[in-house]
Amino acid sequence: MSHKFFEGSLYHKRYSPKVHDFKYKFFMIDINISKLEKLDNKYFSQNSFNLFSFNTKDHFGKSIDFKENIKNLLKEYDLEATEKMRFITLPRIVGYVFNPISILVLFENDKPTNMIAEVHNYNGGRVIYPVKLETSDNKHYKGESLKDMHVSPFFKRDGRYEFDLTYTSNHFSIGIKLFEDDKKMLSSTFVGKSLVFNEVNIISLFFRHTLLTFWVVTRTIWQSLKLKLKGLKWNGPEAIDQTRRA
Repeated sequence: MSHKFFEGSLYHKRYSPKVHDFKYKFFMIDINISKLEKLDNKYFSQNSFNLFSFNTKDHFGKSIDFKENIKNLLKEYDLEATEKMRFITLPRIVGYVFNPISILVLFENDKPTNMIAEVHNYNGGRVIYPVKLETSDNKHYKGESLKDMHVSPFFKRDGRYEFDLTYTSNHFSIGIKLFEDDKKMLSSTFVGKSLVFNEVNIISLFFRHTLLTFWVVTRTIWQSLKLKLKGLKWNGPEAIDQTRRA
């Protein structure tokens, strides 16, 4: 299976100290790591400008060779490369992007077994969370990781994340719940349906989501302002939260 897009919506809800939620349209690209060299076409490029592009420097590692970065990342977390590995992220749109989260999913016998989540914040920070996935129904794959980076100014820098992944040939969803002292503080879920990776769909997505990167940033600022007006306390990042780890 080659590359594809997932288009759908992102839902975000805060439970404490004030209930607050919002929803908007979103899309992501699902990259087949074994066919990375076939990612380029007329409107999509690797490491160069285009309508959509995938830049190695936006993600983990220091090499321009993304496969080499994955190899080193897996070694760091004592994981073996699998025949099927997918990297799901938001591409650059006319050269700009902000990726709150990207995920590398490892499969065995076509079932997700491990996930590596790459999280960025608005302070220049980045952190990697390796997540072992378990399932009881061969449909929903769950895992968890301790939080280790400041993300929202209205939450602590530490806590616990619970992940819920669903992945099929035509459907993808990733759910994230944040707990502080075992109290659910936040849930965020992206649900999308697949689109073939071709030039027609790239053009179509471009016109539907031209300002997506702009809206990701401005909506976050706007929602933060609304929360500030509701009286929430503002917490600043630590020095380590302003560095790109891994």
